[in-house]
Amino acid sequence: MVKSREWSRKTREEVITLHRKGNGYKKIAKMLNIPRETIGSIIRKFKAKGTVEMLPGRGRKKMLSSNAVRYLKRRVEKSPHATAEELRKDLSDVGTEVSAQTIRRTLRNEGLHARTPRRTPLLSPKNKKSRLQYAKSQVDKPQKFWDSVLWTDETKLELFGPMDQRYVWRRKNKAYEEKNTLPTVKHGGGSIMLWGCFASACTGKLQRVQGTMNSLQYQEILDDNVMQSVTNLRLGRRWTFQQDNDPKHTSKSTRARLQTKGWNILEWPSQSPDLNPIENLWWDLKKAVAVRKPKNVTELEAFA
Repeated sequence: MVKSREWSRKTREEVITLHRKGNGYKKIAKMLNIPRETIGSIIRKFKAKGTVEMLPGRGRKKMLSSNAVRYLKRRVEKSPHATAEELRKDLSDVGTEVSAQTIRRTLRNEGLHARTPRRTPLLSPKNKKSRLQYAKSQVDKPQKFWDSVLWTDETKLELFGPMDQRYVWRRKNKAYEEKNTLPTVKHGGGSIMLWGCFASACTGKLQRVQGTMNSLQYQEILDDNVMQSVTNLRLGRRWTFQQDNDPKHTSKSTRARLQTKGWNILEWPSQSPDLNPIENLWWDLKKAVAVRKPKNVTELEAFA
């Protein structure tokens, strides 16, 4: 027997026309060769909806009530580390049985997506307070001041560093074909440490750090590079020196050396985030070096 929803619109309209002329269900069924039950269904639907069009279905009933959805949203807003399985068990305890996949899908529909958490410094209340005070003390400084800051920092440039491509297009079970692998070597294949500086106008001097940097070597780097960079960048007399709170930068001997130089030192908060804009410069440098694919440390240093 053909289901009523499969009859054409023209046939359904004929049913309604015949019905309006006073014909009964049985007679219409015989005239159009359609089951009587189908005639009744078409006519009842027309009386209820006022149309013979195929109306969209109601769809599958939602697995979670609106109250359950609100609970999930509150739960993850308060405890974002909660897993889908933990949320499933919470709902199960109150009599709502759904899968963890349903939990994930529901939260995605509500704009909440599972993401890898950003790693940030562990902050004490004292750290948070000092960082807030620092931000308030710097926020109103004019652009002219920031243009006169010499930003400095060190970075490690690795032969097989994190800039190497991490994704490949491959077929199933082809993960270990040579073209689909990323070669690795022990200890990263070698690396170099760089000290650099820049200001808003341009980059300053760049120097390779030999061996492991200590306070004395750091002070020598400052002696050899900072004032020359200040001159080249035309920062003028009222320039400001920036460095972070690395122990080599804040050791007793380094502080004493900086004091004799009389430089204006930009205050830097403890447990600070990567506020230094030179981090963007290092990122660009590493990308540029990775594109050239150095084969050894000598090429790595040359490309830098």
